[in-house]
Amino acid sequence: MAEIKRWTFWRAVLAEFLGMLLFIFFALCAIIGKDGSSAIATLAQTFGHISGAHLNPAVTLGLLVSCQISVLRCVCYILAQMLGAVTASAIVNTFGANTPLGVNALNKVTPAQGFAIEFFATLQLVLCVIAVTDKRRNDIQGSAPLAIGLSVGLGHLAAISFTGCGINPARSFGPAVIRGKMANHWVIIRIHFRAVMSHFCLCFVLTAVMIINKMSQIILCPVKLLRQV
Repeated sequence: MAEIKRWTFWRAVLAEFLGMLLFIFFALCAIIGKDGSSAIATLAQTFGHISGAHLNPAVTLGLLVSCQISVLRCVCYILAQMLGAVTASAIVNTFGANTPLGVNALNKVTPAQGFAIEFFATLQLVLCVIAVTDKRRNDIQGSAPLAIGLSVGLGHLAAISFTGCGINPARSFGPAVIRGKMANHWVIIRIHFRAVMSHFCLCFVLTAVMIINKMSQIILCPVKLLRQV
């Protein structure tokens, strides 16, 4: 709880709010998420040094599960992201009642099929963000924001024709609240929860593999030394 007293903490929360507001504003003005990958890559470079530029509640939850942020920071980030999305959607909505806000809706797919599409699209994004921001890795080359932007683009290519692409629950939530269209929105919410839980399971498996590998090295080390003698 000590971090709540620091200005750097609230500056990071404000950065998440402002970053999400800008992202949703430009995405909606560009006729809703035809491809938001360039916006994400740009804003990740802009706010990354302040808050980490999560700009997505699913990413924030993934980083919480992987123990990279605290529960308090996770809650404040998600509230800021949701508020930023609703604010941006409200601003764009003032442009006219006929202005498209890109409210997510199932298109020629069942809720189960939409769930599967969104599940894998969200999972690949969360795993990408966690992989390229892992401080324990020393083999990462190139631009992390660019990799994240390409991952967002991949998710859009896969999902936008079927569900409108809800890999960012804040982007889905903002327009849905402003237009009062919450039908099938439960699909998006459940998808992100299960994607995060899947990441947790994956982390558990990978950790177990690393531990077994370390133990095998310790056990085999004396054998190798005896062979050298």
